[in-house]
Amino acid sequence: MATSDKAQSTGAGGESSTGLVDRLRNVGPGALVAAAFIGPGTVTTASVIGAEYAYVLLWTIVFSIFATMVIQEMSARLGLITQQGLGEALRKQFDNPAVSAVAIALVVGAIGVGTAAFQTGNITGGAAGLATITGVEANIWGPVIGLVAGALLFTGSYQLIEKVFIGLVAIMGVAFLVNAIAVRPSPADIGGGLVPTIPEGSALLIAGLIGTTVVGYNLFLHASTVQEKWNEPSDLKDAQYDTILLVAIGGLITTAIVITAAAVFPEGTEIGDVGEMGDQLEPVMGGYALTFFAIGLFAAGFTSAMSAPLAGAYATAGALGWERDLKSTRFRAIWMTILGVGIVFSGLGFNPVQVIVLAQVFNGLLLPILAVFLIYAMNNQELLGEHTNSTLQNVLGGVVTLVVIMIGLLTLNDNLPAFVDFLTGLL
Repeated sequence: MATSDKAQSTGAGGESSTGLVDRLRNVGPGALVAAAFIGPGTVTTASVIGAEYAYVLLWTIVFSIFATMVIQEMSARLGLITQQGLGEALRKQFDNPAVSAVAIALVVGAIGVGTAAFQTGNITGGAAGLATITGVEANIWGPVIGLVAGALLFTGSYQLIEKVFIGLVAIMGVAFLVNAIAVRPSPADIGGGLVPTIPEGSALLIAGLIGTTVVGYNLFLHASTVQEKWNEPSDLKDAQYDTILLVAIGGLITTAIVITAAAVFPEGTEIGDVGEMGDQLEPVMGGYALTFFAIGLFAAGFTSAMSAPLAGAYATAGALGWERDLKSTRFRAIWMTILGVGIVFSGLGFNPVQVIVLAQVFNGLLLPILAVFLIYAMNNQELLGEHTNSTLQNVLGGVVTLVVIMIGLLTLNDNLPAFVDFLTGLL
């Protein structure tokens, strides 16, 4: 792992910064996590939820963000304290070679293939945003977005990559929040949506939103990038603050998207894609609302187009025992392969839906396994010493794990026929 770009968060005497201003200046890896889960898939799901169920399912975002905070804090703590990636920890936890081989195959297959599959949707979504702003075809913007993302990753500078992510998360926040304010939502309706209710027929959408927020590959991304930023146990509070703050901002952005859709669509409207959201926003604010939405969609797609290959590289390299160095040849080869899939398919105007189904099936299979393993590792005193999970953290982690198992089963049940059709088509 490269250390030349590692930020020094410790001050004189090695004490971690504790001031609010210092901590705000010291945020970083959490921005990559937030940007990774606010991709075009989340924008679409949040728009659909707002259009069909208005404000009723806002509580789902609160739960999703809470679950993400719980599980991502564990991942960050594991990475910071052990200075290992999740892939490395997974590989080293099992003495049985056969079990270890199965674990490695699961990570490389599910994370590698999954991130490559999602990459098509990420680039296509970002290109759609730019196409709305410029009028230039999305299949032209797709390869451009992929190449720019690749150029940034190829620099091998974590500090530069982190700054880009922080900037784009800020752009997303402004773009989507401006629209949410402009549509003048009802505060009473927003408050009512925070009371848990499950309307008939909404279970799969709820599972979809939680599933696009609690993302398996983010665990690998966070455990590794936290080491690029910090390297001492005394930095743990900074890492936890970073996680909570940036994930909360990500939740606020998702909430803004749901609120906007709820305000501009009549309740019960079924929309097929985010393009219909843009159509509804065009009359708002003299057309500027559409521009803000398109900018937000571009930022969501572009950040995800960078985070998915990066996560796939960290996960695969760690699982295989390769160096997790942003400038190493094998590390670059992994993210280039993942990014290349998205560039090719987006340039061909490939419909990402079938490939995303494949990714969702892999994610549905892997996420519960990762959650169980993470909690197991977080109770290993030899690995973490005094930083193992408390009883409360285990209980909260257990609840999150049960939820992701349920979501995994729902996702598999919902997507299995399409998955079989996809494989049949390949054969």
